[in-house]
Amino acid sequence: MNFIDYYKILGIPKDASEADIKKAYRKLARKYHPDINPNDKEAERKFKEANEANEVLSDPEKRKKYDQYGTDWMHADEIERAKQQQRQQQQYRRSTSGGDQSPFGEEDFSDFFTSMFGGRGAGQRRNQVQFKGPDYQAELHLHLRDILKSQKQTLTVNGKKIRLTIPASVQDEQVIKIKGHGGDGIHGGPRGDLYIRFAIENDTAFKRDGDDLHTTVELSLYTAVLGGEIIVPTLDGKVKLTIPPETQNGTRVKLKGKGMPRYKKEGKHGDLYVTYHVRIPRHLSAKEKELFTQLANLNQS
Repeated sequence: MNFIDYYKILGIPKDASEADIKKAYRKLARKYHPDINPNDKEAERKFKEANEANEVLSDPEKRKKYDQYGTDWMHADEIERAKQQQRQQQQYRRSTSGGDQSPFGEEDFSDFFTSMFGGRGAGQRRNQVQFKGPDYQAELHLHLRDILKSQKQTLTVNGKKIRLTIPASVQDEQVIKIKGHGGDGIHGGPRGDLYIRFAIENDTAFKRDGDDLHTTVELSLYTAVLGGEIIVPTLDGKVKLTIPPETQNGTRVKLKGKGMPRYKKEGKHGDLYVTYHVRIPRHLSAKEKELFTQLANLNQS
């Protein structure tokens, strides 16, 4: 198997931070995504390479194994166990025979790789150790309004179409696992898994906090002082609110059930919090200034 330099694929140094890895992967994923480059085999190949590199380097444990074992990083645990067994066997042999053989003599070296990767002897294929296939990682970009309801989507990952249900109100950076949709197993081992990371873009006037939403609405000075009614937008329409007289700047009201759907809780929603910002009038006419002066004088008397 040829060595694959994951650092080179992502265009980062070997001492790159997790943030650097994430940034480099996202840049390549957007550039070579199949939806942006339909029927482009070269872009598809580079997209697969970026996914594979990110899957390994973004996981501290996998990255450590890759840095130590290179292409054989997936077999790191098996190699270490086999080495440990080899050392124990060698110690036993020395204790019983009094010899001082090399830890990896010719016979032992052959046995070690036979136990790891299988081999052929006397025309017969030996048993081979099975390994789980590599996990894949993908990133799915959605807008906040896309996740108000559960939806079905078909994704293309490494040339294969996967149909999945996206639950309403998934979180930004949330990762879900789809079992068995990763790479092929080795020597008949099980397939790896697919991990999908969600990138939720909020292009609304609402700030999301879990299942709750927050927004700020301007009130005219006159409405704040005298009271009245205003129309406030929500994610699923508009509502009419009654403003009590003498409403103060910064007053916050809760609209129950007007927030995001609760994750995997059908029919339940968070709340929408509306904060009032009282707008001071500008460019007053002479008459308005006169009236405000009268009000000020009344307040001082």
